[in-house]
Parts: sequence; C-alpha cells; structure tokens
Amino acid sequence: MGDTTAGVIFIAAMVAALAATYRPLGDYLYRVVTRERHYKVERGIYRVIGARPETEQHWAGYARSVLAFSAVSVLLLYGLQRLQHFLPLSLGFPGVDPYVSWNTAVSFVANTNWQAYSGESTMGHLVQTGGLAVQNFVSAAVGMAVAVVLVRGFARKATDRLGNFWVDLVRITVWVLLPIAAVGAVVLVLGGAIQNFGEVTQAVTATGDTQSITGGAVASQEAIKELGTNGGGFFNANSAHPFENPTSWTNFVEVYLILMIPVALPRTFGRIVGDDRQGYAIIAVMGVLALASITAVLGFESLGNGTVPQAVTAAMEGKEVRFGVEDSSLFAAATTLTSTGAVNSFHDSFTSFGGGVLMLNMMFGEVAPGGVGGGLYGMLVLAVIAVFVAGLMVGRTPEYLGKKIGAREIKLASMYFLVTPVLVLVGVATAFLLPSNMDSLQEAGPHGLSELLYAFTSASNNNGSAFGGFGANTPWFNTALGLCMLFGRFIPIILVLALAGSLARQRPVPASAGTLPTHRPLFVGMVVGVTLVLVALTFLPVLALGPLAEGLQ
Repeated sequence: MGDTTAGVIFIAAMVAALAATYRPLGDYLYRVVTRERHYKVERGIYRVIGARPETEQHWAGYARSVLAFSAVSVLLLYGLQRLQHFLPLSLGFPGVDPYVSWNTAVSFVANTNWQAYSGESTMGHLVQTGGLAVQNFVSAAVGMAVAVVLVRGFARKATDRLGNFWVDLVRITVWVLLPIAAVGAVVLVLGGAIQNFGEVTQAVTATGDTQSITGGAVASQEAIKELGTNGGGFFNANSAHPFENPTSWTNFVEVYLILMIPVALPRTFGRIVGDDRQGYAIIAVMGVLALASITAVLGFESLGNGTVPQAVTAAMEGKEVRFGVEDSSLFAAATTLTSTGAVNSFHDSFTSFGGGVLMLNMMFGEVAPGGVGGGLYGMLVLAVIAVFVAGLMVGRTPEYLGKKIGAREIKLASMYFLVTPVLVLVGVATAFLLPSNMDSLQEAGPHGLSELLYAFTSASNNNGSAFGGFGANTPWFNTALGLCMLFGRFIPIILVLALAGSLARQRPVPASAGTLPTHRPLFVGMVVGVTLVLVALTFLPVLALGPLAEGLQ
C-alpha cells in the first residue's frame, strides 16, 4: 500500500509540475521562434556558419538544409568514433567498430540514440561529450524546428516562405536547450550524478574481483539526454545506473525533463495560430492517450501475471528497488510515449501485456506527448486525418484552422502515417528470413517475436530503447536498424515540410455552419479515435502473435 501511495503522489506531483510549466514555457518557446530581432550572439554564430538570417526559405529549401546539416553530422560523428584512438581523452579505448560507428552516428543524428554497445567501455570522454552530447542538442533542435515550420504552415497565408532553418536551429539550441540542460545538470550533480573527466578506476569488489569504473561528464549528458528526448545513456545500464540516476527524486527530475518541452509545445502552437484553445485541444488528446497508457502499464505491472508476481502483488523482476514498480512503470511509459529511449528498468522483464503497451506507445507514433517537436507534428498530422474523416462524414471539403485539407494534403498525411508501419513490418519479416538472426534472440516463440518487434518499432520511431538481452550488435542488425532510424526520421520530416508548404500557400477559408470546431471535446474524441483505429488496424495482427499470445499462454 505504501508503494502504491508513493506512486500516486509521484504521478500527481508530475502532473502538477507539467501543468505549472505548460503556459510559461510554451509562451517562452513562442517568443524564441517568432522574434524578429537577431541578438548579437546569434549574429556571431550566423557569420561562422555562413547563414543569412534575413532570408526565409520555402519548404524544399528548408528540407535541403535539414538533410545537409544531418548528413554532415553523421559523417563527423562517424569519423570521431573511428579515429577515437588518435584523439585526446580516449581513455585508451580503440577506434569503434565500423558497423557500430555507422549505427551510432545515424542513431544520434536521428534523435534515436539506439546503443548496440556499452558506453563506459567503448567511448572516451571526447566522443561522449564532443560527439554524442552535441548531437543530443542539435538533433532535438531539428525536431522542434520542423514542428514550428508545420505550425507556421497553418498560421501563414498565400506564401511559400516558412522561416530559416539555421535561425531556428541556433535559437532553439542557444535559448531553450542549453540553459535548461545546464540547470538540469547542476540539479543532477546535487543529487549525486557524477561530472568529471577522470580516468578509468580499478575497484575491488566485495568478492575480491577487480572492476573497471569509468568516470565522465555524466550529469550534463544525462540532462540533455532527457530534455531532448534522446535517450542514449553514458553507461550501459542507462538511467538505472546510480551514477546517472542516483535517487528517487532525481528520477522525478528526469521524467519531468523528458516531458516538459513536448507538453509545452501545444501552447506554442496555440499562440502561433492565434487561438489558445487549439493548443488545449491538442494537449487534451495527448493527455487522454498518456493517461490510458500509464494506467495500463501500472495495472499490468502491479498485478503481474504469474505465480510469484501475484504472490507479492507486483512484477519486480528487472526493476530497481530504489524506484519500485510505480516509478519504473511511469518512467517506462514516459520514455515510450516520447521518443526518449532512456530506461530505468529492464523492459524485457515487464509482463507480456505491460511490454506490449510500451510497444503500442511507440506504434502510436509517440504523440502523447511525443518527442521534442516530433510529438507535436505527428499529432497535427493525425488531426489533419481526423478532420478529413469528419469531412467525409458530412459530405464537405474538410478544413483545419481555416486551411482546406485537399488531395495533396491528405496524401502527404497518409504517407507520413505509413512510413513507420512499412519499416517495422518489412524489417521484422526480413529479419526472420535470415536464420543467423535468430541467434540474437533470447527466446523462441512469441517472446522472440516481441524482441524483434520492439527493436524495429523502437528504431523506426526514433525511440532507442530495447528489450534487454536482444543481441543487436551484429553487422546485419546494425545496418538494418540504422536504415530504419534514418528513413524513420527523415522521410516523415520531408513529408511534414511539404505539408507545411502546401498549407502556407493557401488563403484561409472563413468558418461556416458546416465547419468542424477543432477546439471542442468532439474533435478531441475524434483524434483519439482515429489514432486508436489506425494503429489497431495496422499493428494488431503482429501484436497478437507477439505480446498478446505470450500473455495468454
């Protein structure tokens, strides 16, 4: 009963903290991305990178900038890993394997942070801080910038100009991510997270064995890892490691960091389109889906199917006793509802139904509230589909925020939604064609399918978490999952930018008696319904063969 009460207090306090943040942070983000004046520090950065801040781009130019920046980032991060042994602060580690380097470079640039390696025994300080942590900032900023462009598409009229990628990237990084991450790092250091550039320490354990313990700039990387919904841990144990997440209250801080920007972005959306009620409607949809997910995970993990879990009234295997079932379940739900991938428990040890809910969170497109930027633009695409369905019901051209949803818009939205299912289902099916891939699975049968399904769902949705024990560090999986991360990140971004361009060129359509109000409970219910139906129709068959079959055995 004590653990349950503590869990309820944890959740209630989190909701209160996010509610208190929603308006001030959302308004601050609005001012950052809409400000016309360029500060001196910004102009200095523009000169260094050769950007022209006064020049706005059309959607294709914006997309080219995103792709060019990301391509250079992949090459630099790949080279940094491969040449690690020639660089300072390498701690004596060799250059990283080419397949792992490719996978990691794509992963961090795509805001996925999938890790097929143990960070503390593979990466030196320079690669961790100068490579991985830097990408934690800029990949998150890219996602937020794309979300802002889509919102501008709804807000602007009769134009093909949607802003400047380099301006958005610099402002979001300098004025949003850097200051909040700095404060978060200090808080985590106060809580016991380490922050140093120490050498590898040899410690003698209680059994007399020798253990190598790596220090590092952990608190700073942990802060932006959570804030940017990135997820790559400094240590292999990720946020379950006491150097990354020392106490129950730092666990609260880390969940809050994961959720604060995605929750505040709908407020920014409402401010930019000139109607705060639209932001409330979007956050309401996110809240309904998140509440259902958290309740389901808590229920399955608290009641746990099996003799032992039922005897102790909880499924504690794979969960840190420092956090317990409630805090672990909330962290797991938060990290899969967003595109974070950080974990403070062993998702593979969750009950079959609990693990299935975590997969379902990612299959929804991680829109409740989703990753920084990705959650908002994913939810807005679902809103476009919902108003199109509503238009079909009443026999009129659908509209959203005064913009007509015609053939071009619905085609782009539909292709956006189909990218992830294609990558996941084709990836899983292809993996089963190669018998050697079965050696990477811990178990045969439904649980083995769940391991593969979770891996490809996580990679294609740019999440980065995995069922622990899945042997992903093979040339085939490093390559295949890397491609899923690459396509799962940048194809949707291109489609979103194209949708923004199509919307911005339109002139607003005046609201009429037949216009569906998009700020009322009916619209909220429709978007929730469309999300559930689309995901159920797409993924239910494979879920039935994996976690559902395992849970019913």
